[in-house]
Amino acid sequence: MTTPRKTRVAIVFGGRSTEHAISCVSAGSILGALDPGQYEVVPVGITRDGAWVLAGGDPAALAITGQTLPEITAESGRAVVLPADPTSAGLMVLDPADGVAVLAGVDVVFPALHGAYGEDGTIQGLLEMAGIPYVGANVFASAAGMDKEFTKKLAAAEGIPVGPYAVLRAGHSLTEADKERLGLPVFVKPSRAGSSHGISKVTDWAQLDAAVAKARRIDPKVLVEAGIVGREIECGVLEGEAGGAPEASLLAEILVSTDGGDFYDFEAKYLGDGTPYQIPARLDPEVARRVQEYARRTFTALDCAGLGRVDFFVTADDEIYLNEINTMPGFTPTSMFPLMWAATGLEYPKVVDRLIRTALRRGTGLH
Repeated sequence: MTTPRKTRVAIVFGGRSTEHAISCVSAGSILGALDPGQYEVVPVGITRDGAWVLAGGDPAALAITGQTLPEITAESGRAVVLPADPTSAGLMVLDPADGVAVLAGVDVVFPALHGAYGEDGTIQGLLEMAGIPYVGANVFASAAGMDKEFTKKLAAAEGIPVGPYAVLRAGHSLTEADKERLGLPVFVKPSRAGSSHGISKVTDWAQLDAAVAKARRIDPKVLVEAGIVGREIECGVLEGEAGGAPEASLLAEILVSTDGGDFYDFEAKYLGDGTPYQIPARLDPEVARRVQEYARRTFTALDCAGLGRVDFFVTADDEIYLNEINTMPGFTPTSMFPLMWAATGLEYPKVVDRLIRTALRRGTGLH
């Protein structure tokens, strides 16, 4: 009896963005969740400089240890390339001793990349060119989801509430009319970044220039958002089985303390003891239903695929405002996306398995 061939999954992680380390942690968790009897894993790390290497497959090596974050370097493994050629055999190992050796073609790629050069449509475009199925949103949805300006514009066009904001392109400053419209406090953030990198809370306009400069160290385009007093609520979305309607998870509330940091920053998310949360969020059932519906509609408005995590603010008057969508949310042990789905009844390994099956079914090209 012939043994069924295992599905070959290339997990791509690391990358050139400020979220390099968190991508590594996500990849380690995914590696640990895949059934070795069903999947053959090809771990591909991308250094901060953009070099691709055939990395080790030990999940423990990709975990946060104390305050030390994992990192992919050129010494992490042999160099590999992915030709943008659908007639090639997929990933190719570059070995000075052996020349170019072709790895057996992978069936699907799980791009566990967060931020620029990964979650923004760039690697999705490469995989489309190469004709290799991949987990998650397509080129357009990835780019639109990464850019908070266009997320808000597309959501607003679908009638999904967004809070007041202003966009500062390179060389532009906030006008006096904008200041009057937005009020204080405001949050200043890079338009195309994640994991709370480059974000500042401004409570005095004298702080604005320094906050914009901080954000522009990551992205020349900056968003200035009116502060919304409300609860931080998140919802996981999965593409429906067999192409059906998207499904929403139970909701999570991020219980941000006002004693220390006054917003959900990088340290609160990933270092120290973490930020407490509540799943399911303690909301009126009708409000929770509306949040889930807005999450599904946001997913559809951006033409997303596979998965997404949609974040909202809910005010004391039960008004709901979209904050952002993540088309490749964190998959770390403390990330909200897998925790919400586990509480909903779909454990981490089943989520990963479903995402891979969805990607294989969808393939590449227009849909």
